[in-house]
Amino acid sequence: MGLRYYSAMTQVIIVGFVCFLCPGMFNALNGTGGGGQLNPTTGNNANTALYSTFVVFGVLGGAIVNLCGVRWTIFGSGFTYALYSGSYIYLNHTGNGAFTIAAGAILGVGAGILWAAQGMIMVSYPREEEKGRYIAIFWVIFNLGGMLGGILPFAINYNSDSGSLSDGVYIAFVVLECIGAFLGLALAPPAKVTRDDGSSVVLVKYTNLGTETIEILKLFINPLMLGLLPMCFTSNFFYTYQFDNINGALFNVRTRGFNNIFYWGFQMVGSYAISFLLDYSKLGRKKRGYISFVIVFVVFNAIWGGSLALHNKYPGGLLVDDRIDFKDTKRASGPIILYIFCGIGDALYQTFAYWIIGALSNDNQLLARYIGFYKGMQSFGAAIAWQLDAKSVAPKNQLVANWVLFAISVPPMLYVVWRIKEHSEPIGPKENSSEHYEEKGGEHITA
Repeated sequence: MGLRYYSAMTQVIIVGFVCFLCPGMFNALNGTGGGGQLNPTTGNNANTALYSTFVVFGVLGGAIVNLCGVRWTIFGSGFTYALYSGSYIYLNHTGNGAFTIAAGAILGVGAGILWAAQGMIMVSYPREEEKGRYIAIFWVIFNLGGMLGGILPFAINYNSDSGSLSDGVYIAFVVLECIGAFLGLALAPPAKVTRDDGSSVVLVKYTNLGTETIEILKLFINPLMLGLLPMCFTSNFFYTYQFDNINGALFNVRTRGFNNIFYWGFQMVGSYAISFLLDYSKLGRKKRGYISFVIVFVVFNAIWGGSLALHNKYPGGLLVDDRIDFKDTKRASGPIILYIFCGIGDALYQTFAYWIIGALSNDNQLLARYIGFYKGMQSFGAAIAWQLDAKSVAPKNQLVANWVLFAISVPPMLYVVWRIKEHSEPIGPKENSSEHYEEKGGEHITA
């Protein structure tokens, strides 16, 4: 069946390209270590500010999206990414990090809202039996942004390895992120979107500020959300160690871009591979969850074991004039392979987390809140991780913290998988519903 504009798949593809151009570029910038700067302190402090506001607006994001609709929230949020990337041009010329840190805080607001909208679309639009595939398709498109963002610094800095990214790289990021913001307006109103079986994606049709406030507060006493909390907290905590203490600490700037091409490229492979298991209809949904959990468990323990071996080889990182270049294959091959596996592990972890959340309900407004909770708690962990690095906590201690946090997340993660049912309710729009819409700004939202 060909793609229709109002089909669920088309909408997931569009939001995938929005994230390709906005968060994808941000990930590429972060992946270079320290926002592409030789000294990572400003980048670390900006990330701390970013994830501190992301905590609040991640949790509130689902309510904001439910009240305001997906198109305008994504449109406005996209420009916060451009502001952040542009702030590094100012930093390059003045050495003053205050603007970059403030831009990070503003980005946290936009990112929290954008990811709540994106997550709601990705996990509530598909049918139950195809949620893994939709998540993987989004993840593939999204991580194309990280790949492109890796190519830019690799190509532009190929013959001029100054240690920090040039203005031209940051300008390219700003232009792409502005395009991504405008692309958000191409999304269809959710009330008009239908699945291939003809069912509407809009399952809950009434909300208001009071309802959203109560429902957000209830998330913090929901046993399933509390079970997911350690997994949420851990799910971005490891980025700091991987980006700053592997890629940023060991490699020169062009090789960091080179590495990110493969880090984000193999994210696509990891997500797409596990999607076949997550949607494998011959196994029960709970059994698929258990097997996927085992895969994530094994892969992450292998990553942290490999990271420990690498840390023992380079306990203090490398001196600036001794950083590894990708052409030095004898020194580069092992750390680069480990960094690639870090990307695969991230994709497995995030895809599995989104699938678990999507398996808890088919209610698009409830899932918007669940995703907001996930992103908010995820950002809480990330804010702490970036500040630990900004305070120069020893890389080995950061590695131990990552491994311990992953171990703590395992039992409650299993509990939530155990609570998954074969089918979530509701599975389609109610007949003869007396609920209603009010038109506002071209989207069906509630009065």
